[in-house]
Amino acid sequence: MKYVKAEAILPENLLKEIQRYVQGETIYIPKPKKAYRKWGTHSGARALIDERNACIQDAFKNGKTIDQLAFDHHLSCETIKKIVYRK
Repeated sequence: MKYVKAEAILPENLLKEIQRYVQGETIYIPKPKKAYRKWGTHSGARALIDERNACIQDAFKNGKTIDQLAFDHHLSCETIKKIVYRK
């Protein structure tokens, strides 16, 4: 996270109001809730995992065992069960 000087981006009256509560401290101002993105949507990791999970589900429907899928995808049997039995 990079730091930005408040005086460089905030209007003077807002800066003075904030200084009534905090002076010389580092504060974090979070994004609004509607600006949040789900994990992996920016990097594309979520799409890759969803694609992998769909392949695992298809292979299970076509007869591959949970042990085979765990070995093929380097995942635990419990993780494979969560993927294939998910609604």
